[in-house]
Amino acid sequence: MAAAGAVLCTTAALMAWPAGAAAAAGTPSGDAGSAYAFAEGARTVDGAAGTTDAETLEPGKSYRSSLPKGAKVYYGLELDEPSNTYVSVTAVPRAGAKLSVTDGIRVSVQDADSHSCSYQSASFGAAQSPHPITAWGARTTAPATPVCKGAGTYYVVVERVGTAESSSGAWDLELAAATEPPLTKAGGTSSPTAWDSASPAPLTGQAKHSQGGAGYSRATAVGQGVWRADISPGQTLFYKVPVDWGQQLYATAELGSQSGGSQGYAIDALDLALYNPVRAAVEDASVGYDGKQKTAPLAPVPAVDYSNRYAVINQVNGMRFAGSYYLVVHLSAGVADAFGDGPFGLTLRVRVKGAPQAGPGYAGQSVPSNTFEVTAQDQQAAADGGAGGGDAAMKAVAVGGIGAGTVVLVVLGVWTVTARRGAGT
Repeated sequence: MAAAGAVLCTTAALMAWPAGAAAAAGTPSGDAGSAYAFAEGARTVDGAAGTTDAETLEPGKSYRSSLPKGAKVYYGLELDEPSNTYVSVTAVPRAGAKLSVTDGIRVSVQDADSHSCSYQSASFGAAQSPHPITAWGARTTAPATPVCKGAGTYYVVVERVGTAESSSGAWDLELAAATEPPLTKAGGTSSPTAWDSASPAPLTGQAKHSQGGAGYSRATAVGQGVWRADISPGQTLFYKVPVDWGQQLYATAELGSQSGGSQGYAIDALDLALYNPVRAAVEDASVGYDGKQKTAPLAPVPAVDYSNRYAVINQVNGMRFAGSYYLVVHLSAGVADAFGDGPFGLTLRVRVKGAPQAGPGYAGQSVPSNTFEVTAQDQQAAADGGAGGGDAAMKAVAVGGIGAGTVVLVVLGVWTVTARRGAGT
């Protein structure tokens, strides 16, 4: 009976698990709207004040760190000669932090002689709303960087920039490194001169519910279609869309109207940003809000092509490889001042145009594996719109419940037989 009771308790705990897990995974609301879900198992590292003590980042792994106000910190990379290496840095300020338009981060990759291989910045924008922002660094062999070639030690330099009026608290960081192998056969070294830059009509139809995740590692998979979610002021939702070689991605985000009409105006209330599979910024769009429905459409981007990397502008060179592209939606914390805490209705319209084409032919595997390809599992998850994960969790609970029930019956059966034998003797 004690064993049966224990199993029944375990069954009850399993049945209660999904709600607790969802809360732990982070479905932020209100003041917790800027909560960010870091990669599970991410190792904590300290950013060094100089290169001598810089801790080494390994491709394929995620790391957590922090960035004090006014600081510049260093991390190490040990690189081979032929691979392209990309490092993304996501900065997460605390909810309620005071920010200015110029606050942000600057990320670069440097060689041992202080030559910069790449340089990119990211800021919080006119809304000054605390939310995750991402910038990347790279050492590339295609396109080649004359001063950053060859195997050896390189450094990721992360600097916090902004004004003296911003909050003094440290920002959390998530860092992730990835490598792209060289091609088996050298391709062209110039970007396409022409591509379809016309915007197709936005998709229509009944929206399916798909709540975005709270970070890159928790991004909800979606494919072509109309998707609906709830979003609160200060909240950021992450989605990922599989886009194969030769395909074009189009997306718009629509913030629904509020009953009662206009009660004010929030600048840059809704922001939709596109990041490629290594979290490099491709483009973004933002729109103010006055209580009436507003749409933030991304400008058209070219079809995914290896040679896009030779273009100058991010809108083209960011579409350089196949894989999961991220759509990141943020609702400004300032929306709450005029329109309340919400949640507000969000509609995401996603179109993936064109048939998949053959890739360029890599001479090896990426790290992490499958980063620059679209798998059948990716396509299925996108078609489900994130429902697959929830269904899997419920199936696990159901199986656990059935298994536990079976054990209860077995235990009770054994107890009954034992009791009868005891009575017979």
